[in-house]
Amino acid sequence: MTLIHVPRPNKKRAMNPGRPVSALLKMQIQHLHHAERNLPLRYRTDIYTNAIKTEGEAAQYIGQATAAIQKAHQQAAAKLSRRAVKSGRSSETAVAAARSPGKAGKTSKAKKSRKSNTGRSRKA
Repeated sequence: MTLIHVPRPNKKRAMNPGRPVSALLKMQIQHLHHAERNLPLRYRTDIYTNAIKTEGEAAQYIGQATAAIQKAHQQAAAKLSRRAVKSGRSSETAVAAARSPGKAGKTSKAKKSRKSNTGRSRKA
């Protein structure tokens, strides 16, 4: 295997708060905004993402959106564990029950293995 040398980034040029956002950073902002739209209203930031023009503004938005997503996740997990304690389940059982698709998503093997039989046999 060939070893590829990757130089360390120049600390002075690595992050410039006044530099315009790159296409990669714009895509990351777009993905975070999409994830943030799925949060309840109380967790969302009030930042208009189309107005983000510099790396500094992007860093501020990414930090706030990431914190909001983590906070929503932590509170949802705590709520789920409180429900598990009330019902007498362990938290692992409650999480597994919340993730399982239930009977609606399952199909029986008999349905999968059925083939249409027209009564005719094929001969080549």
